[in-house]
Amino acid sequence: MDLSTAMWTAAVVGAAAVCWFVWVMDLAEVLSRFMGRDNVQGKYNQVRSFFLRSKEDIAAASDEDKMPSIIQTYYNLLTDIIEWKLGQSFHFSPSLPGRSDREAARIYEERIADVIAARPGQRIVDVGCGIGGPMRTIAARSGADIVGITISDYQVARAREHNRKAGLDGRCEVVCGNFLEMPFPEASFDGAYSIEATCHAPRLEDVYREVFRVLKPGALYVSCEVVTTALYRPDDPRHVETIRGIEIGGALATLRAQHELAATARQAGFEVLEERDLALPPAEPWWTRPKISRFVYLSNHVMVTILTALRIAPKGIVEVYEMLYETAGHVNYGGETGIFTPMHMILCRKPPENQ
Repeated sequence: MDLSTAMWTAAVVGAAAVCWFVWVMDLAEVLSRFMGRDNVQGKYNQVRSFFLRSKEDIAAASDEDKMPSIIQTYYNLLTDIIEWKLGQSFHFSPSLPGRSDREAARIYEERIADVIAARPGQRIVDVGCGIGGPMRTIAARSGADIVGITISDYQVARAREHNRKAGLDGRCEVVCGNFLEMPFPEASFDGAYSIEATCHAPRLEDVYREVFRVLKPGALYVSCEVVTTALYRPDDPRHVETIRGIEIGGALATLRAQHELAATARQAGFEVLEERDLALPPAEPWWTRPKISRFVYLSNHVMVTILTALRIAPKGIVEVYEMLYETAGHVNYGGETGIFTPMHMILCRKPPENQ
């Protein structure tokens, strides 16, 4: 090996070592946040066992108001890992040529701001805001004030921290609460949006009615829904396994069908102005984002196991990671076959007072 080849080899190995070290430190920092939390293993088991039950049992538990506490536990448990993987925007978006996933997410969120015609002086509600990635994008894009609601107290803390760092804490407010019973007066918002959030509600009509209640007459509401498409076949075992896997891993009582949305919105009192699946061509494939290669999975699994053994991460994190990996596989297959979309947009309006 001549000197130049040796130098190039050393440079490549050195760069790989630096990247590996940064990745390990980043993962360790994320997992170390779990160390102050109580019983990660028990909480994982609680969430997992709840959604492994039959849909009838889940529906019965939802009627007994058990669902909100389960969803709160789910997001208190998984928020840091989801943020590590997806960034501050907990949703998918159409892939765009020459753009990173995070740039594509920002453009998608800006489109939502434009669709509801958000502008300075308005007050907009983010229904199921997560840690506020879309909230900050829409506030910056539109100049409107955004109020987000999430059932997770941990997400409230993370969102407020990100709002402060972005210098938007004066225009972005976050409230801990249930979006089925929002702590806001009637007709108090100029617009509303939800992105892959209402899927956690046992009954979609309950969310739409509550959004309708807090909107002013004439205000617009856009929701990007997680649904099955017309390509889904309930008699295909692989289709059923895929959708059930998404429900279990995503803490969803049941995935609704695409064709049900407009009727549900009208039942709540809305006018439906537009409906389309933003995942369809000419949009680029979105489902490659959750895809994880076997090598990456095994590398992460080994590191998470080691960090758990060293007590940098608590017991139960390995199971949490495996659940997310399994769910990502179902999401990838569902998107690739077209039987599932997380980007079915429905644009609604609360009728003006003169109607």
